[in-house]
Amino acid sequence: MAKKVFFSFYYKEDVLRVQQVRNIGAIEDKPLLTANEWEEIKRKGNKSIETWINDQMNYKDCVIVLVGANTASREWVQYEIKLAKEKNKPMFGIYIHNLKCPNTGKSKKGKNPFDEVFGYNHNYQCYDPMDIDLDGFRAYNSISKSIEQWFNIATINRYG
Repeated sequence: MAKKVFFSFYYKEDVLRVQQVRNIGAIEDKPLLTANEWEEIKRKGNKSIETWINDQMNYKDCVIVLVGANTASREWVQYEIKLAKEKNKPMFGIYIHNLKCPNTGKSKKGKNPFDEVFGYNHNYQCYDPMDIDLDGFRAYNSISKSIEQWFNIATINRYG
């Protein structure tokens, strides 16, 4: 059964890597916003962005932070992490720097966004698929094999 998740990520740098994770199929989410749709929401101001994020997160089973090189420092990613904690959503991260973007290739490993938001006083796991190859297939396969298990761990730990 597909799990309903909210993806938190840095759109500008990581959207094509995020598409790869979405295509795994073990999880379910709404189609990603296009750049134009995101710009339209941003143009309406911060309150509009907060409302959109809140509405999107409301009925999700879990929040997955997809971590690229600069994800941890992004204002809206940090907001989403804080909101997920307030809503008591299970949450975990996956480093996606080893997935190959068709435009930019692989990227540098970013900082743990949970450490950026909470310091080191948290129990949120950030998984790093270490299976590395030139095309990113091993990292993709590692995520594909593990994402449902990571989801289940996050859900159990929230209630455990």
